[in-house]
Amino acid sequence: MSQHKHRRRARPKKALNQTWVLIVAVVVVTVAAGVSLGLLASSGDGGSAGSEQGRSAPGTSEGADSGVGAAPTPSPTRSYPLSKAPQTIPAVRSHTAARGPGWRPAENKRVVVSDKELADEGRLIAGELGLTYAGQKSDVRAGDVRLALGDDEGANPESYTMTVRGGRVAISGPGEAGVFYGTRTLKQEVHDGGTAPEGVVRDTPAKPVRGFMLDIARKYFTAGWIEDRVRELGDLKYNQLGLHFSDDQGFRIESKSHPEIVSQQHLTKAQVQKIVKLAQSRHIQIVPEIDSPGHLGAVIAAHPDLQLRNVNGVATRGAIDISKPESAKIVDDLLNEYAGLFPGNQWHLGGDEYQALVVSDPQASYPQLASAARKAYGSGATVADLTTGWLNGRSDTVRAHGRTPRAWNDGFFRDTSVQPDKQIQVAYWTGKEIGAREPLVYLSTGRKVINYNDEFLYYVLGEPQTFVYPTGERIYQQWTPRVLRGTTAVPAKYDPQILGGSFAVWCDLANSQTQAQVAAGIRMPLRATVQKLWDPGKPQLTWAEFRALADRLD
Repeated sequence: MSQHKHRRRARPKKALNQTWVLIVAVVVVTVAAGVSLGLLASSGDGGSAGSEQGRSAPGTSEGADSGVGAAPTPSPTRSYPLSKAPQTIPAVRSHTAARGPGWRPAENKRVVVSDKELADEGRLIAGELGLTYAGQKSDVRAGDVRLALGDDEGANPESYTMTVRGGRVAISGPGEAGVFYGTRTLKQEVHDGGTAPEGVVRDTPAKPVRGFMLDIARKYFTAGWIEDRVRELGDLKYNQLGLHFSDDQGFRIESKSHPEIVSQQHLTKAQVQKIVKLAQSRHIQIVPEIDSPGHLGAVIAAHPDLQLRNVNGVATRGAIDISKPESAKIVDDLLNEYAGLFPGNQWHLGGDEYQALVVSDPQASYPQLASAARKAYGSGATVADLTTGWLNGRSDTVRAHGRTPRAWNDGFFRDTSVQPDKQIQVAYWTGKEIGAREPLVYLSTGRKVINYNDEFLYYVLGEPQTFVYPTGERIYQQWTPRVLRGTTAVPAKYDPQILGGSFAVWCDLANSQTQAQVAAGIRMPLRATVQKLWDPGKPQLTWAEFRALADRLD
């Protein structure tokens, strides 16, 4: 038994050496793991901007080699790489990188507002990200998203600043719209479980008009489909939705003043009010259009006595007889009625393609119009003068409701003694009309212009005439707001007069596509258009990268 004890006492020296080897190995592995994990751990202050990724804790090697009696190993320094700019559509215009963990949504985090006016924006983003909306609060908690109105006088009300720091997010702007756009950026950043990158975003749109126009007169679109587009437009930072709801093929909104003109398939006023309310919550203004004096076929069908007829008594398609006082009255009735339904400050008067002016001699073909022109404006007045006077009259009607009017560029005529109201903005869409004029003709007189360039921005169902469905790639690579006609940009000095642009869906051959096909067809063109309206410069992403980003964000 003593021999056995002796044998056991003869082995401890070797065992002790093995044990020290094992201890050293464990210490090295543990410290190395600690450093590695430290790179991933979340620090309370968001990390140090001056630290370097992969830096080891001081004394690590010494602690591993010296064994018993070595100083305790300090906690590893937590470090993060510099953040990258968020990937959003449209792209943010400025991001100051920083080191830190960023921010991720979680159920226990909350949205708070500093100003009660931001309650709607707060509730919306909280619901979208699965957070708790806590209302107006002044206390600060870990993980907070705080929305606030700034006092930056003179700043673009659609601008915003978003700061991600210390595990919290702060979004501020001089106006509610800007704060809302900041929440759209946050929503896209963390889409599908991602992280809002550390740092500061400073963002502002290049153009104040970022629009989508929908022809609901020729084709009936359901209220639900339109609401889906409003949500899509809001997330993309569009701020206008045009509704062209009167044309030859239909009149698509309920009317109390003239129910006889309304198409069987139409939107009720209650449905429109719901759309308007949803749009307002996304800071989108509805821009209504009752086109006149052409494109009034649905109105004329119920009032055939107002149909324009030529010298031979032949009816002129879609044209109302503007020599008759009753024509102005019925259109003004409708403008006054719908001013109460659409609360924004914009109105589209149309004014395009009045068929009395596409013939070689309007005065001879339409003697009643020529006579009315001379009576109103003097012996040398023409049908074009009378038509310009009509446009001015409708402008007066909507301006009385505090609206700024716009009209299609072919509703403005050359060499007329009657000049269009200076307040009417030019919706420039084509250079194909009779007597077409270059955009510079309008810009040189100081008029403000909105870009609807049919070369890039017209999605015409069925592709009639020379139209082809526009592609997002072509818009992304070739179009800017200064490209008003064809493919050539106007000089940069006119850029301030170009308020922005609008992508348009026209339903000339209404059954060519279903609602779902239209939504799919305009998906990438809408994204490309708003990218160029938010920042007209050359995008940093290639088209393939932009398309892939859109797929990830949807």
